[in-house]
Amino acid sequence: MAAQAHSLTPMDRRVQLRLEAIRRLMRKGAVVNLRRIVEKTHPADLAAIFQELNDLEQGRLFQILVQAGLAGDVLSELDPDVLQGLVESLSDEELAEILSGMDADDAADLLALLPEDRRSGILAAMNLEDSEDIGKLLGYPEDSAGGIMTSSFFALGEGVTVEEAIRAIQGAEEAETVFYVYVVDDEGRLVGVVSLRQLITSPPTATLRQIMATDVIKVDVHTDQEQVARVVAKYDLLAIPVVDEAEHLVGIITVDDVIDVLREEATEDVFKMAGTSQEELVYGNRVLPIVRIRMPWLVINLFGGILTGTILWWFRATVEEIIALVSFVPVITAMGGNVGTQSSSILVRAFATGRVDFQNLRAHLWKEVRVGLLLGLVCGVLVGGVALVWHGNVFLGIVVAVSMVAAMTVAATMGTLAPALFRKLEIDPAVASGPFVTTANDITGILIYLGTATALLRFLPHAR
Repeated sequence: MAAQAHSLTPMDRRVQLRLEAIRRLMRKGAVVNLRRIVEKTHPADLAAIFQELNDLEQGRLFQILVQAGLAGDVLSELDPDVLQGLVESLSDEELAEILSGMDADDAADLLALLPEDRRSGILAAMNLEDSEDIGKLLGYPEDSAGGIMTSSFFALGEGVTVEEAIRAIQGAEEAETVFYVYVVDDEGRLVGVVSLRQLITSPPTATLRQIMATDVIKVDVHTDQEQVARVVAKYDLLAIPVVDEAEHLVGIITVDDVIDVLREEATEDVFKMAGTSQEELVYGNRVLPIVRIRMPWLVINLFGGILTGTILWWFRATVEEIIALVSFVPVITAMGGNVGTQSSSILVRAFATGRVDFQNLRAHLWKEVRVGLLLGLVCGVLVGGVALVWHGNVFLGIVVAVSMVAAMTVAATMGTLAPALFRKLEIDPAVASGPFVTTANDITGILIYLGTATALLRFLPHAR
């Protein structure tokens, strides 16, 4: 126990101490002290603590959070599986009250977890202004700029002076954050942007029109959230404005939302590479929905395995003639699968970061083919030498070596082409990086290996 405590980071230790203190105060029924410690704890730490409590403790702590006005902040930090169960346990009126105190984008994310009919009831229980803001955000696709933006932003007219702008910022309580001053015309169209540094260092009587930058980096409401994240990362922005088709400023996306997008996209890719989905996080310990998610790719793998077995059956005469060939079947398939997975993972990530697109795909493919060829040559020489020493037949060593080179080169090629094809078909290329590529390379590896052995069968009479 002591060793475990020493391995904790200062942040972990702080959360652990708060957790123990909250549990102790709950047992004593010290509500006043409990509320005091809750109010001094960061919402992210409260979310971590909340997930460590049992159902009864969670219920008690949540009531304290509601009383302290922190329920919304903590809800926005909870993991999906915990959040889903908690939201479903609250009444429409309770949720409406909590959502009214949250940022519109966080409230929309929370409502998106609920069925359509219940959303309507909750929105109806809220005040008109809040429900309209949240309703607009829910109208955009969840993974678009409109779906992750906040409508609480700070914008001023072109004719406002620097002095007036500074006073307006000092009184800006509704905006989520003020990293930049966005400048709009009389129709609400985005025409410029001013950084806070530029605003403070400019003459008080200068107008925003005179000091603003007109080349504004912005995104459309329908821009995919992954593309938004790439733009923010490329230009090192703290926030990015979102406009509609008519260039009206309708919201902003802040860097904290971008970090959430990056984490979400990375998690989604990892799950897809494993042949499953991040929906599993929402289902928690419910077995049947998780089985439903995992089953399709496993069935595909199952039929891929059957097809591999069928190919072995087709070449049974070769295998019966040269039984030593069986020794290297696992090696050929495993190495091809590994190389294919590496190539596909690299391309999926390159697509995600924008380093590779269809304009430079050919150069990337040529690089991967050469990599696969060189890796195949090294591994082929090694495994061919093993075959020669093990079974004492030069031609068997040549068959294994040639097959390894060909299988790994083809695997690298397929590992690159498969994600590219999926992307062309507007399917997430991450799907091609796990079970699909592995199964495909098993099949091609066996075909190459046994096909090569069959072609050179007359040179292998002594390898029986």
